[in-house]
Amino acid sequence: MYYPGIALLVIIIIITATLLAVHVGFRAPRRIERNNPADYGFAYKEIYIRTDAGKQLYAWRLPAVEHAPILIILHGWGGNAELMLPLALPLHRAGMNILLLDARNHGRCDSASFSSLPRFAEDAGEAVDWVKAHCSDPRQRIALLGHSVGGGAVLFEASRRYDIVAVISIAVFAHPEWMMRRYLERFMLPDFCIAWILHYIERLIGHRYSGIAPMNTACLIRCPVLLVHGTADETVPVTDAHAIQDHCRGNKPELLLIEGGTHDSVEEIERHGDWLVAFLRKEGVV
Repeated sequence: MYYPGIALLVIIIIITATLLAVHVGFRAPRRIERNNPADYGFAYKEIYIRTDAGKQLYAWRLPAVEHAPILIILHGWGGNAELMLPLALPLHRAGMNILLLDARNHGRCDSASFSSLPRFAEDAGEAVDWVKAHCSDPRQRIALLGHSVGGGAVLFEASRRYDIVAVISIAVFAHPEWMMRRYLERFMLPDFCIAWILHYIERLIGHRYSGIAPMNTACLIRCPVLLVHGTADETVPVTDAHAIQDHCRGNKPELLLIEGGTHDSVEEIERHGDWLVAFLRKEGVV
C-alpha cells in the first residue's frame, strides 16, 4: 500500500541529510597559528581589522621601508597566515611591507556562517581598505597574493578595484563549478544530485559561478597578473592555469610553472621566490 505521507517524509529526510552533508563537507577546517614571524627572525605586529559586517580579521604585519609597496597575502581553504610565511619572507627581504591575513573561519579570525570565494574576497578588500586608512603615504602601492581559493579571491577583488598595482595568484582553479564537480564526482553521486548541490551552493553564496570564476575575473583586472601553478598539482590540474590564460584576450596574465610542484607545496614555490620578485620588479612594483 502506498502512503503519501511516508514518501514525503522520506524525501524531506533525504533533502535535509543532503543539505547537512553539503554544509559539513564544505566547512573549512580551522588551523590556529602555532608559530609567528619572530620564530623566523622577523619583526612583526599583530593587526586586528574590524569589518563592515562586524567581524574581526586577524593579520600579521611585517614592516619594511615605510613608503615601500605593501603586499597583502591570503591563504587558501583551511589555511592560515603561518602557512603562507615561506612565501612572504623572500618578498619581505626584497623590500616589501607584508600583511599576512587570516580569512573568516580561519586561523585567529572570527567565525561566520560559511566560507566562500566571495567572502575571502571581501576579507581581502577589508585588508586593502585598512591599509589605505592606516598608511602614512596615501600613494602607497598595494599588491595582492593569494593561494588556491585565496588566489581566486584576490583575482575577484582586484577585478572590482582600481587601486591594486599587481596580483599573484597561486594554484587557482579556472572555474568554481569545475572544481566542485571534480570534488563531488568522488562520491559517485548521480548527475541530477550534483546539479542540485551546485545550484544550492550558488544560491547560498549569492553569486553566479561565472561571475566569480578566475577565468573571467582575471580578464577584467587592470593591473599586471601572474599565475603560478605546479605541474604536479592533482587538486587543481595545471590545465586550469592554461584555461585562465587562454581565455583572456586583453590583459593576458603571465604564467609561471613550477616543475613538480603540487597544490600545497608552498615551500617549493618559495624556492622560486626570486621569480616572484622579478615579476614585481619588472612591473615597477618593487
